[in-house]
Amino acid sequence: VQLAESGGGLVQAGGSLRLSCAASGGDLIYVHMGWFRQAPGGVREGVACINDEDGRIAYAESVQGRFTISKDKGEKRVWLQMDNLQPEDTGVYYCAADGAWGPLVDLVLGVGNTKYVFDGWGQGTQVNVSS
Repeated sequence: VQLAESGGGLVQAGGSLRLSCAASGGDLIYVHMGWFRQAPGGVREGVACINDEDGRIAYAESVQGRFTISKDKGEKRVWLQMDNLQPEDTGVYYCAADGAWGPLVDLVLGVGNTKYVFDGWGQGTQVNVSS
């Protein structure tokens, strides 16, 4: 599965950005999609994910109430609306796609196998939040 991300940039604290990720290729029945991020010098952490079959959504606690993940119905594209951004949200944001929901949601929530390899992984888009 190939993934194309867009929408990163520079914003002041309290501002908003919207990321998008489009999936193509692959022969998966369902393409569950999510976002991860990695701060400079930090480890990869989950942000949010959405189930392609039933629309279930999960958020990492650090973004709950500020970020919203959504999906175009019938399309393999997800959006991440990020509001009230803070400097600690700075990092490279990666889109992920997988045919299995369990590993994706587990990793977004921080309890999954960190060695798991997703069916698709994006190149990343930079988000910088200034104080």
